[in-house]
Amino acid sequence: MIIDGEGHILGRLASIVSKKLLNGENIVVLNSEKIVISGSKEWVHNKYKQRIDRASISNPRKMGPKYPRRPDDIFRRTVRGMLPYKNTKGREAFKSLKAYIGVPKEFEESEALKISEAEIKNIKKGIKLGEVSKLFGTKY
Repeated sequence: MIIDGEGHILGRLASIVSKKLLNGENIVVLNSEKIVISGSKEWVHNKYKQRIDRASISNPRKMGPKYPRRPDDIFRRTVRGMLPYKNTKGREAFKSLKAYIGVPKEFEESEALKISEAEIKNIKKGIKLGEVSKLFGTKY
């Protein structure tokens, strides 16, 4: 199943994707930099900055967990948080998820789906994952 992430809300899309992964489907998410996190820009920035800074306070090799900065990795990490990752069923389901920035050449001609339950409807404040990544200095 190929999903276009543009115009979807992060948490809603991640929960739907995690349920489908546990059912045994292979899922590819395109345009992960255009997925929206609901909330003000300051709130989202502070939330992710706190997670990233906590892992690098003293010795970054000893502290964890490490939080990603790229938009496709942020989405994968969000889905992983919704899977039972400590048992083998969750790990196997997570391996069948692929997330990409933009649309790779192999998926240009294929038709990507939009999930109506995860689309933006009445969100007044939001920031895209690509903007969050750029706030932390990522070059993707």
